[in-house]
Amino acid sequence: MAGYRDEYQRKLISAEEAAGLVKSGMWIDYGAICGFPSLIDEKLAERAQELREVKIRAEHSHTQLPRVDPEQEHFIHNSWFLGKVEREYHRMGCCSYIPFGLSEGPRMYREWLKDEVDITFIEVTPMDENGNFNFGTAITRQKAACDVAKTVVVEVNEYQPWVYGGYDEVVHISRVDYVVENHEYRIPEFPVETATAEDEKIAEYLAEQIEDGATIQLGVGAIPNVVGKLLIKHGLKDLGIHSEMFHESMMELIEAGVVTGIKKSLHPGKAVHCFAAGSDRLYRFMNRNPVLAGFPVDYTNDPYVIARNEKQIAINSALRVDLRGQVCSESVGCRQISGTGGQLEFTRGAYMSAGGKAFICLHSTYRDTDGTLMSNIAPTLELGDMVTVPASDVSHIVTEYGMVNLKGKSTWQRAKLLISLANPDFRDELEAAARKANIITRGTAGLS
Repeated sequence: MAGYRDEYQRKLISAEEAAGLVKSGMWIDYGAICGFPSLIDEKLAERAQELREVKIRAEHSHTQLPRVDPEQEHFIHNSWFLGKVEREYHRMGCCSYIPFGLSEGPRMYREWLKDEVDITFIEVTPMDENGNFNFGTAITRQKAACDVAKTVVVEVNEYQPWVYGGYDEVVHISRVDYVVENHEYRIPEFPVETATAEDEKIAEYLAEQIEDGATIQLGVGAIPNVVGKLLIKHGLKDLGIHSEMFHESMMELIEAGVVTGIKKSLHPGKAVHCFAAGSDRLYRFMNRNPVLAGFPVDYTNDPYVIARNEKQIAINSALRVDLRGQVCSESVGCRQISGTGGQLEFTRGAYMSAGGKAFICLHSTYRDTDGTLMSNIAPTLELGDMVTVPASDVSHIVTEYGMVNLKGKSTWQRAKLLISLANPDFRDELEAAARKANIITRGTAGLS
């Protein structure tokens, strides 16, 4: 241990010194989500005027826009998945999206970006007696970034929980070039979204589809939180978790004894995930909790791994669905809202699972910028909408008006089923649009 401590001290530098390693034109990669290096980022932002064309790859940045650079003279921001801050960057024209499936992350680094990472800055736990730093709430692709980066800088945060893992959950001091201690910032917290009446109704439909012994994946948003509470209320037993994200409702399901994992066909007794986002209570729950197993995302999100869980349930949200069943979950036209994430991977993996089911959820309507009510069930996707889940992969679609299964259905059947999920005020115009586009053809108009 003494040897590791000595090495730690030799590599210890200030956040200002770490930011000083960055030179104009470099590619800089940040740790994902709660692996975001807040203190180093703050010091790097202070150097903006002396830098040119520093290219940053990040995800869910937590800065308060100190690197706003509309002309991109100083920082060229690229995002794997847009959070609140990066959506604002994108709106201003100073952030670009990187299209990819979440499970590709480690391979992306080790194969396609292996010569393109000058420095990686990652938030980690304090070092253990074996010289390891744990990636905590953000295992995802962090180890792969460390493997290829020319310079590895870890930002140590005592609030980062140590999460037991399967592999690639730690980086050793011998692979680290510099260490920064962050005593200024905790890891970010993510408040649970307030559920609407529509969310409650959708969650009721979903809860009825989950059986004892099922393994669940719950995506981002208010609906997964409500589903978790309903599973407790419905008295389900021996559920398991295999998910990309671990969040508040999953912690509550474990605490309530609803999730035990003992019936899981893969990693029984373990809640498998690759990252977490939630409250400080969630992070404290995760710290050295033997119930959890954190893996890199190329394992958790591999559809063939997901499919090894019997009765795997995948629940994810969408922005818009067209009458042929194409799902857009990440953009509004050319305005990027989030990213592909693992939605397609879990949709495929759950469908391939024995007894598994995949659900795409959305509100039937939204209000545009002038307050006009609009339908999220649309005749066609809008120009620029990104297809997150192709029509050929979609099975169950859920709104507050019901649930349908599109598998095995022709386009006219799909259109009629999806129209039944729309707000009643829009159903006639949707049917008229479907007929005009020959999605509902003459001979099928009166059929059900």
